[in-house]
Amino acid sequence: MPDKKKEHTFSATLEIIGVNPFVRLPELILNELFIAAGRDKGPIPIHGKINDRPYTQTLMKFRGLWRLYVNMTMLKDSPKRIGETVHISVSFDHRDRSISMHPKLAAALESSPEAKAVFERQSISLQKEIIRYIAHLKSEDSVDRNVHRAIQFLLGKERFVGRAPVLE
Repeated sequence: MPDKKKEHTFSATLEIIGVNPFVRLPELILNELFIAAGRDKGPIPIHGKINDRPYTQTLMKFRGLWRLYVNMTMLKDSPKRIGETVHISVSFDHRDRSISMHPKLAAALESSPEAKAVFERQSISLQKEIIRYIAHLKSEDSVDRNVHRAIQFLLGKERFVGRAPVLE
């Protein structure tokens, strides 16, 4: 039985692809994470520390290589630190990361069958993006305003989360 909580440590050089800083994981550690996750496809949830600062992230495969993308929350000024060696600990993150749909978004989708149908035809990642955006809003006014915008977005009438309206 694999140890899902095992922490792996290594040092790596911060690289960049496009505008995204990342590090490559040693093959042995990557394989251990696959075993802990029970898969070697799709995003792999992880957590650990970079230079002793805690992070929660997702391992992603892009252009045939698995990468740990390093954002500025994880490492201050990360895009300016390309070429620097960083010290990393990483473990498979077995915690549930699902986010429940806000009841007001669920109600709005139920009351607009056309918007609901469009929502259900979107990629899982876009569905999650909409759900996550609304779930993290602080005030009820913001929730109300953004639920309305999300429905209008799905109906092809308004921008939402920095995206052009859905056109089907």
